[in-house]
Amino acid sequence: MRAEIISIGTEILMGEILDTNAQYIAQRLPAMGIDLFYMHQIGDNRQRLVDLITQARGRSDVVLCTGGLGPTEDDITRDAIAESIGEQPYVVPELEAHLRNFFERRGGTMPEQNIKQATIIPSGQSIPNPRGTAPGWWVEKDHAIIVAMPGPPAEMTGMWSNDIAPRLAERSPDSVLISRTLKTTGLGESTLDEALGDIRAGEDPTVGVYHKADGVHVRLASKAVDEAAARARIEPVEAAIRDLLGDNIWGADEDTFQEAVARLLDRRGLSIAVMESCTGGLLASTITDVPGASQFFRGGLVTYTAEAKIHYGVDADVIEAHGVVSNETAAAMAAAVRRQFDADIGVGITGVAGPEPHGGQPVGAVCLGVETPDESYATGYTFAQTRAAIKARAVTSALTLIRRAAIGDLSSGSSGIYRRL
Repeated sequence: MRAEIISIGTEILMGEILDTNAQYIAQRLPAMGIDLFYMHQIGDNRQRLVDLITQARGRSDVVLCTGGLGPTEDDITRDAIAESIGEQPYVVPELEAHLRNFFERRGGTMPEQNIKQATIIPSGQSIPNPRGTAPGWWVEKDHAIIVAMPGPPAEMTGMWSNDIAPRLAERSPDSVLISRTLKTTGLGESTLDEALGDIRAGEDPTVGVYHKADGVHVRLASKAVDEAAARARIEPVEAAIRDLLGDNIWGADEDTFQEAVARLLDRRGLSIAVMESCTGGLLASTITDVPGASQFFRGGLVTYTAEAKIHYGVDADVIEAHGVVSNETAAAMAAAVRRQFDADIGVGITGVAGPEPHGGQPVGAVCLGVETPDESYATGYTFAQTRAAIKARAVTSALTLIRRAAIGDLSSGSSGIYRRL
């Protein structure tokens, strides 16, 4: 079964919102045995959308549309689908009554333009939307399926899980594509690709290497008659890769880096405290996004000035001798915050997020320090990106060092300041 995705909305083309709906759907089609060949983003222009839907349904079995189901003038998805297959929408009394009741329950009266959300066409079925006022459409004509889902991600994902995915699964062919992603740190993309060697040569499962913000991912994919058969092919190859890469693998599939680090800290009974400058508390926020972080996170300090660092225990002589943005200051921050909170691991982050250089250091210069009861390590990076991206990269790099500290691997740093305590 062949599919394509159409994301509808001028706000997407203008970069005002990120098209996460298409990513969400695309990630879920392979397990159904559905091949995705095209993804489109299109503005709120009726004729262009009619032309695109007509083209899509002529070459694909399933056309999955998101967005454009609202009540306003520029919400054109229903009309475009109707025109593309030559049918006229009509009002469904039950849907109209449901909509009017929706507004009345909230103490208001339904605007008459919302009536377009109570329409359907002869070849279509209405799909309930318990999270909003915009029902979806499931349309079948001339051996093709057109699905229309609302644009707000919470509404779209709910409709997908409750109605769309089960219907598509019933139509899925006699094969499925299953993937497994192993997430690594500490290895570059080309180094990892070379290390995999003959493992990459196999035809099933295929093995791909991809650079991501949280490290390098290794994706294994197998196409088989069912999920069990595909996983049986993947498992021995995954085991071989795990044997080869060992501790460089930090997680798999939907794992996030902070969740993996949190599990490691919790499992080993280690506590952590952080002192941040350029990241402004982002590391503490990221760590505490993980439920149960209070089991290992002792606390954090945002010391944005040299005076604040000194106030919380950083030696003024270190800052004067080496500068605020230096490996030495980062190591001193890690030591100071570990003492302040009596933690097993202390982390210090200092740097220049921009947009101007500071203290003789360029924009993007970041220094990270980590201290445990046994060892101290500090290193520097230069991230040539935007202010927000620099902060995000600093947090990811800090999590990498925290993980190394937790497994007793700080001494493997290729550059920086390392010492035994």
